[in-house]
Amino acid sequence: SKDEVARYAVRLGDDALVTGQRLCEWCADAPTLEEDLALANTALDYLGRARMCYSYAGELLGKPEDYFAYMRDERAFENALIVELPRGDFAFTMVRQYLLDEFENGFFTALVDSCDTQLSGIAGKSHKEVRYHLRRSAEWMKRLGLGTEESNRRCQDALEELWGYVDELFQMDDVETALAAKGIAVDRGRLADSWRETVTAMLTRVGLSVPEHGWQIEGGRKGVHTEHLGHMLSELQYLQRAHPDLSW
Repeated sequence: SKDEVARYAVRLGDDALVTGQRLCEWCADAPTLEEDLALANTALDYLGRARMCYSYAGELLGKPEDYFAYMRDERAFENALIVELPRGDFAFTMVRQYLLDEFENGFFTALVDSCDTQLSGIAGKSHKEVRYHLRRSAEWMKRLGLGTEESNRRCQDALEELWGYVDELFQMDDVETALAAKGIAVDRGRLADSWRETVTAMLTRVGLSVPEHGWQIEGGRKGVHTEHLGHMLSELQYLQRAHPDLSW
């Protein structure tokens, strides 16, 4: 239905908006000027994707795109939990980005084939950006993993902290299962084996190891979030909440 497609588009927008917001926290704080600019540009790519997704949902539901970013409480957001975790140190940011980039590379490759022309178009533009993101994050995995003992340790610590959030990226709920059956959404579960194979090969090449623990956490798709999202949204939404219906 129209409502299901809109919910799917908003969900993709939520993933992009929250990821972009975390990346932009490095503005003026990255380890080098070049990396400062690169992270800011990556954040802008995610913001652009969020706007495309929210605009499409807005067309379907009769709402402006700003509504989805600024006027919803955290329980209404359906982003994956992994993207809302605090930025951490530079190793944490780049390890998370690499894991996401490998996932998004497969995801948007598949979404290009959606029978929904709007989603297919968003996927086509997003995939071009994701390929660039992946080149950068893979290069940083090599630099940090094969760099110093300290950089390697920090990457491994990041993996240990992030690994329990990975499975949620590949989980399907009733909404996405129904849309996938109609050729609209991506069957995330089919991406898991290829992702794990590719990521494991990369980690092995750069002197890192796949965490052995089996814990996993979920809830983002149901609006159940970590304590971190609410704090992020209080900053992101402050101006619009303080001055409702503000326009530039």
